[in-house]
Amino acid sequence: MTTIIDGKAIAAGLREKIAGAAADIKAKHGVTPALAVVLVGEDPASQVYVRNKHAATEKAGMRSIEHKLPETTSEADVVALVRKLNGDEEVDGILVQLPLPEHISSDRVINEIHPDKDVDGLTEANAGRLILGKDGLIPCTPQGSVILAKTVTENLSGLHAVVVGRSILVGKPLAMLLLAENCTVTIAHSRTKDLAAVCREADILCAAVGVPRLIKGSWVKKGAIVIDVGINRIEEDGKTRLVGDVDYDGAQDRAGAITPVPGGVGPMTIACLLRNTVIAAARRRGLGAVDV
Repeated sequence: MTTIIDGKAIAAGLREKIAGAAADIKAKHGVTPALAVVLVGEDPASQVYVRNKHAATEKAGMRSIEHKLPETTSEADVVALVRKLNGDEEVDGILVQLPLPEHISSDRVINEIHPDKDVDGLTEANAGRLILGKDGLIPCTPQGSVILAKTVTENLSGLHAVVVGRSILVGKPLAMLLLAENCTVTIAHSRTKDLAAVCREADILCAAVGVPRLIKGSWVKKGAIVIDVGINRIEEDGKTRLVGDVDYDGAQDRAGAITPVPGGVGPMTIACLLRNTVIAAARRRGLGAVDV
């Protein structure tokens, strides 16, 4: 029987641990971990994401600080706000909601965030720490993907992981995290020859390309762990549906375990954002490791 990896339930359990860690920090040190989110513009999807993050942060017993700026805000003003948040000792995490309006450089704004408050794990400093195997804040979606895989098999050592996608947001950091788990890692992409054959070699197959149902069921090795990061909105049978980068129905017959879309990796992203916020709060204040 194929195991359906319940990202909602696993994320709920992680959020409970985070809430406990936040309460412990508050009780022992009088500090409430705080996450500041910067939203520029009126993008409907971004507004939903920010609302969800706000609700999840407060439910975990942490402070949620929102800065909503108009679409016309200049890059200089966004940078100035980030620098102000860097200097605010009560702010532990800073998240700039992407995408930003076209006139604002995402790279410049993200890299203005102090690495110790970069709870999205997107600054060059945290990317470097990840590659070097040093302590840093890890990108949320890749972090959540590995946690899900480890709920199936705690020890991933020696397994062959294939990551389809090489983005700096998911593919590359996910490959680094799997290497840290002692997997043998292959990164596949749009120029990979015979992608199907490469996928069939995977004990852990991670799809992160943003192409609906790109990975066919026949590409999945029997018994493989399939982590589907893709969230694609499609029109089908007169209805709008969310589907992943994997043909779920086809892959389910072959996979040993698989994440659904929705309800797989998605819930883990916000949970790992909260996890990073608690970790940042403890590290910044020299409070030691937190059990999350």
